[in-house]
Amino acid sequence: MQTILGAGGAIGNELAKALTAYTKDIKLVGRNPKRVNDSDVLFKADLTNADDVNKAVGGSEVAYLTVGLQYDLNVWRKTWPLIMKNVITACVANSCRLVFFDNIYLYSGQNLNPMKETNAVDPPSKKGKVRNEIVQMIWQAVAQKKLQALVARCADYYGPSIQNTSLLTETVIKPLSKGKTANWLISDKYKHSFTYIVDAGKATALLGNTPDAFGDTWHLPTAKNPLTGKEWIELIAQEMGVNLKYRVVSKTMVRIIGMFVPVMRESVEMLYQYNKDYVFNSDKFEQRFSFKPTPYVEGVRQIVQRDFRTMS
Repeated sequence: MQTILGAGGAIGNELAKALTAYTKDIKLVGRNPKRVNDSDVLFKADLTNADDVNKAVGGSEVAYLTVGLQYDLNVWRKTWPLIMKNVITACVANSCRLVFFDNIYLYSGQNLNPMKETNAVDPPSKKGKVRNEIVQMIWQAVAQKKLQALVARCADYYGPSIQNTSLLTETVIKPLSKGKTANWLISDKYKHSFTYIVDAGKATALLGNTPDAFGDTWHLPTAKNPLTGKEWIELIAQEMGVNLKYRVVSKTMVRIIGMFVPVMRESVEMLYQYNKDYVFNSDKFEQRFSFKPTPYVEGVRQIVQRDFRTMS
């Protein structure tokens, strides 16, 4: 049995599809889990409840923690350490390997080009400090409790059928699809990597089923030569067959919008990712597994074809 803790989100759904290449026994765990594959086992659980998590992990060989919490610092500070503690305890008790789907927030904001697994850990944001805390909990458990674990780290992601959790979808793809003006944060002159969510799902499943990958951090496969903000918007508009309309949103404007839109208020401390090149490197994974990431042009084309077929 392989179990997805926090199923139902963008990565959880793609991971569930990808795991069918390795097992027929897949358990989806969440408050209201829904089948992705016909044979999925559904298990209702609250990951903040230790007993629920222990029961959910029971009988599992690998558990994938892919839960996405509300984008709110207070929620993260209160809930992430509790969830991680429960998951680690359950995995140790049930001799279950742990795969944690992570982001890049814990890296130093001084240099995001390139981002490699060896980059300095010095998070410049409060949310990044929370992410660092829970990752350190994993490695402490590996050292002290014989937990088998790995970290699968992803850049900002994009892909088909993603709702509300992809910045590229919310600020560019959706507005352009409705004939509105796209938005890009801070500056459209810098390069910005995005991981194709289908690749992320396949790669996470592959890592979870590669015993010698455990005990390490892996950057999930992400295409090289990322586009600038302007180039991203131009590519998407071209694939959709719509007029190019966009604005660059300043930090001041983000703060003003944040007075009325909570998610924008929470995004202010993350704007350091948009005033410099943001280039995610996945050479380690690509070379180890001979995996070629989906090119950006193809990724955008897949989004348009699957989600916006009527536009062109």
